[in-house]
Amino acid sequence: MCGIVGYVGMKQAAPILLEGLSKLEYRGYDSAGIAVRDGEKDVTIVKAKGRLKGLFEKTEEGKAVPGTCGIGHTRWATHGEPSETNAHPHRSDDGNVTAVHNGIIENYQELKDKLLRKGYTFYSQTDTEVVTKLVDYYYKKYQMGPIDAIAKTMVRVRGSYALAVMFKEHPGEIYCARKESPMIIGVRDGESFVASDVPAILKYTRNVYYIDNLEMVKLSAGQVTFYNLDGEEVQKEMKEITWNAEAAEKGGFEHFMMKEIHEQPRAVQDTLNSVWKDGRIDLEEVGLSDEEIRKLSRIYIVACGSAWHVGMAAQYVIEDLAKVPVRVELASEFRYRKPILEKDSMVIVISQSGETADTLAALREAKNRGITTLAIVNVVGSSIAREADHVFYTMAGPEISVATTKAYSAQLIACDCLALQLAYVRGEITEETYINLIAELQTLPGKIQEIISDKERIQWFAAKFANVQDVFFIGRGIDYAICLEGSLKMKEISYIHSEAYAAGELKHGTISLIEDGTLVISCLTQNDLYEKMISNMVEVKSRGAYLMGLTTYGHYSIEDTAEFTVYVPKTDEHFTPSLAVVPLQLMGYYISVARGLDVDKPRNLAKSVTVE
Repeated sequence: MCGIVGYVGMKQAAPILLEGLSKLEYRGYDSAGIAVRDGEKDVTIVKAKGRLKGLFEKTEEGKAVPGTCGIGHTRWATHGEPSETNAHPHRSDDGNVTAVHNGIIENYQELKDKLLRKGYTFYSQTDTEVVTKLVDYYYKKYQMGPIDAIAKTMVRVRGSYALAVMFKEHPGEIYCARKESPMIIGVRDGESFVASDVPAILKYTRNVYYIDNLEMVKLSAGQVTFYNLDGEEVQKEMKEITWNAEAAEKGGFEHFMMKEIHEQPRAVQDTLNSVWKDGRIDLEEVGLSDEEIRKLSRIYIVACGSAWHVGMAAQYVIEDLAKVPVRVELASEFRYRKPILEKDSMVIVISQSGETADTLAALREAKNRGITTLAIVNVVGSSIAREADHVFYTMAGPEISVATTKAYSAQLIACDCLALQLAYVRGEITEETYINLIAELQTLPGKIQEIISDKERIQWFAAKFANVQDVFFIGRGIDYAICLEGSLKMKEISYIHSEAYAAGELKHGTISLIEDGTLVISCLTQNDLYEKMISNMVEVKSRGAYLMGLTTYGHYSIEDTAEFTVYVPKTDEHFTPSLAVVPLQLMGYYISVARGLDVDKPRNLAKSVTVE
């Protein structure tokens, strides 16, 4: 949520800021702004409500705002409605301090009341204006330097934040601070950058530093210095981003989502290859030993959104293969219900960005309880990756579309690899079964590609139902987990009311919602449950539903019941989610396109939810 970009160097800052902000559009926003300084002159601030196009026009694509030092921001409204006034950057009453901010200041009203008593005035409804003026207050009252003033502010505020600040008396410098909200620093000869995420600066440098919690940094042209909360210098290790700028571009596709659907075979193969060694699964890089695996008494999978759906599918696979009890938890509920965590259990947290606020909080709760943690994340050096005991990196590369596709598939294959290794090490499957299942995993990228290559049939069907009002997904067992993800894809990018149900629950109330023409998508890839699913399909069809079936090749009797059927290649039934989810991703995509919607940036949503 929200995006920050900052630059200081020898080039004109505004065009760099605008381009960086355009690379962060996927994070979700409703307004944007930049603040640029030209040498000793006052800061120039330009803001616009709505899409970045308005900011580009007001600044003449940056040409109308000269200066070599600046900060920019895309805002996702929390405190105060979307408006030009509430947009960032914000400044203190006399222009001494200018700042942008991601996150939420929980005690902003208390701080605002204090500042009002001290003579400050406020023009916006935002918590960001409050924290900006608090920095100014400490800077002037105690005649502090920027680092000390920011440190004192950090001690005083409660909540999460990433701050980028410019001071009138310190031209050519940007000061940053972080708690919870992500922030990275990039450098190259004579230039320094700050951003919320890698794509914003990847065109300019692949050398980055990660700011840890409660740390600050001073940026000048080509130089960065890190500080802890006591104002002491901190040494940092530079990291190199291995994927290039082209990986974050559309590459000829109309939308990022379609590009990323097509990248799923590679994402799955690369994730497999990362733990595949001499025909076996090797978790040495993950850091999970055989001894730890044997001791496991229970697994808790904690995640949000699509990552939670991955956990739902993984639950079936781990319990069936490894015989380890699994509980899947919503990260937003995990710590508040005060969970009872067994000794010798493990908490697996799943997050694409590695910065999801609720998931990070759940990780910390588990660690505070002395429970072993394992993170499945896509971003090297992210907060979750740094704090977990063990890390399984997915190899999806940058995912820009808000609706996840390839990150979901990479997480799913990571869970399958974990399940197989747990089962083998604990002696629940034979050597032969272990080798055969690994071989079957290796066939999945090709089978995913086969499904994508036949996408035109789904496009035709989606166009036919673009104006549908309600869609229901039904399945049993692991197919129910697939339905959860398919339903989410439908609702988040097409704005159609969509729900997923365990098919056996239909008669317990849900079937009353079925009427003539209701689209019901039925997923049935499990042989043992196939006939029961057919019966459920007959039930809804007799009440007027229009049926789409999703099954594996060979189950052709489904055509006697379903009006439209999509087939996926056969695989071991534990691994069918990797295949069955692809047609549902395509279905959601094509319906959204047919409705003329913004596929990559659906309304009210953000790619990375970094505030609670």
